[in-house]
Amino acid sequence: MPRFSIIVPSHGVAGRLGQALDSVLAQSFGDFELIPVCDAAGSPAAGVAAGHAERDSRVAPVHAPPSEGLAGARNAGVRAATGTYLLFLDGDDVLVPGALAALDARLAETGPVDVLPCEHERVPWWEGEPTRPVAPLLEHAPGGAFAPARAPRLTGVGLPAWSAAWRRAFVAEHELDFPPGWFTDVGWCGRALLRAERVAVSRRVLVRHRARRQGDRLRLPGAHHHDLLDQTERVLDEAAGLGLPAERSGPLFEQLFAAVLRTAAHPRRLPYGRREFFRRASALYRGHRPAGFRPPGGSLGVQHRLLAAGSYEAFAALRDTRRAAGRAAAALPRPRGLRTRLHYGLQLRRPLDPDLAVYCAYWGRGYACNPAAIHAKARELAPRIRGVFLVEADQAHTVPDGVEYAVLGSHRAWELLARATYLVNNANFAEGVVKRPGSVHLQTQHGTPLKTMGVDQSTYPVVAAATGSFTKLLGRVDRWDFNLSSNPHSTRVWERAFPGSYEHLEYGYPRNDVYVTAGADDVARVRAELGVPEGARAVLYAPTHRDHHTGFEPGLDLEAFCEAAGEDVVVLLRAHYFYDRGGRGSGGRVIDVTAHRSSEDVCLAADALVTDYSSIMFDYANLDRPIVVYADDWEVYRETRGVCFDLMAAPPGRIARTPGELARVFRDGSYADAEATALRAAFRERFCPFDDGRAAERVVRRVLLGEPPEALPPLVPLAERVPAPAAAALVRS
Repeated sequence: MPRFSIIVPSHGVAGRLGQALDSVLAQSFGDFELIPVCDAAGSPAAGVAAGHAERDSRVAPVHAPPSEGLAGARNAGVRAATGTYLLFLDGDDVLVPGALAALDARLAETGPVDVLPCEHERVPWWEGEPTRPVAPLLEHAPGGAFAPARAPRLTGVGLPAWSAAWRRAFVAEHELDFPPGWFTDVGWCGRALLRAERVAVSRRVLVRHRARRQGDRLRLPGAHHHDLLDQTERVLDEAAGLGLPAERSGPLFEQLFAAVLRTAAHPRRLPYGRREFFRRASALYRGHRPAGFRPPGGSLGVQHRLLAAGSYEAFAALRDTRRAAGRAAAALPRPRGLRTRLHYGLQLRRPLDPDLAVYCAYWGRGYACNPAAIHAKARELAPRIRGVFLVEADQAHTVPDGVEYAVLGSHRAWELLARATYLVNNANFAEGVVKRPGSVHLQTQHGTPLKTMGVDQSTYPVVAAATGSFTKLLGRVDRWDFNLSSNPHSTRVWERAFPGSYEHLEYGYPRNDVYVTAGADDVARVRAELGVPEGARAVLYAPTHRDHHTGFEPGLDLEAFCEAAGEDVVVLLRAHYFYDRGGRGSGGRVIDVTAHRSSEDVCLAADALVTDYSSIMFDYANLDRPIVVYADDWEVYRETRGVCFDLMAAPPGRIARTPGELARVFRDGSYADAEATALRAAFRERFCPFDDGRAAERVVRRVLLGEPPEALPPLVPLAERVPAPAAAALVRS
């Protein structure tokens, strides 16, 4: 009886089969039989095998029809084998020199074992350093022979069949075979390690796996990827039948679904049937999840949770994130072309203009937000400072009369950026903008953070991919001299999310000044401009952006909501600014105000706000009007985007989970009852301490005029502020 039986399937690898067989025959240890498995006697591989058999009696070819696949070929080899241990070798791989001698020596040390996993070396097809993929699985295993329970992460499902020795009597005793279909190694290795009682490992490389130029066949697109679920189910069913303890079932479950999730996350592998794959995987996950199982951390953990929830839409959107991030990065303005770079470089040699301030909001989407409010106040308090707004070319028409502007990316814009002493933005200026000595950069932000921001996003794959390089992000943060904060919560988040040496300005948001300074006439004017009917209850619906969605999805049938909420209800729909060019149009009792320049005006016009997780709720709370949180997908949003606090535990008003609940709180008036009012009061206390109507003045005096903090206007206490009146209150009075 030979020590080893080495089984080599050969379908489709006739060109490299000779090298594989030669690597076995050249071994210094000679007690083996070599079993090439060929398609048929006349096949190219059969000719190679026959030639080796003529030269060496240890070569004993067998045949298996191609229709039986890799599993059938290996099973045919197992049936023909007579050795004490079985080894498998793919026909385009090789045994490393001395592999069999080292394996025999290791088995002599450990004594008989059922399975002996070994390391292998993966060699790139063209260039690059070889890797040893299974080393992490083996490095913490005990030194001698051991029971599998002592190394529960050695489940076998991450181990290729050709990276181990298998005791043939053990295989026969448990009637182990390679299950049909693709991913047969998962079924074989997983089931074998479940049955094994005595295991050892070898940290010597056994096989040199030569990667193909065209890639791993298991990673190519096709319906065969559904077989992975078949193999996964086989292993999980066997584990359940054996009553595997939690310390072993947990790692097995986690590793199986790591492979499943890798496939689900690559749309090219599944040209069709993706939803079906995900749905079946989700059912397997829920049906076999061990008691007490905790998903891993990071991005894989997010995928686990989405799979458990059956949230295909959210999961599927992850696959497109990096492509979308690449498009977003390409859209960022930067000096392009040699002439532009030279022009910018020359302007940087000129002195700073002490009376020039450059403003930008939302990456050039127009005259808006905190930068616009600061610009307007600066014209009043610091008229000597020339303010220029940077906008995209297609947004130039939105700039109010009398406001100087320049088009982003133009030579003039780069000249202004090079020479301005003051640079004010609610996002970030382009990557290529240089922070010059003596210049002052003010980051105004554009909302109070509920969702994770900055480097806190690193563990959330959807937003991390969209953010791009965190190193570059922190490089932009290093340009900031001042960072504006609307409340203490924001200050703490900014410190963590954007670590830097800037000074925090806890002054409130200048864009929110209008909520205190506006009067009844302003509210009536805006409502007339937007087309709100007299006597109507205007409900502003402002959903946030979903990073796991590829476009705007209202998430709510607004016409149906109006019908169910009350005959006097109209909806003002304001999509996130990412979708301000969609042109959805208005109709019936729904008025689309997404394209309206000022979100502050829209808030003034609304008698109540319905939002999900948008930061507009923090701004709207300054008006002390009813807010309803429509949280139909809070769990998914929290897992994919990450949040800074639990909104469900501290909401600004009523929470609705379904369209029916949302309509009901408006129909019965509970959206504005005593309980909702109490929730809003606590929310305002926490998030509106600085927005007293004088934030813009404080910023201008501190940043543009250089006044010391003690000279700035003091805060007006929250209880003493008088917000702009709601139209509904005016009608009642």
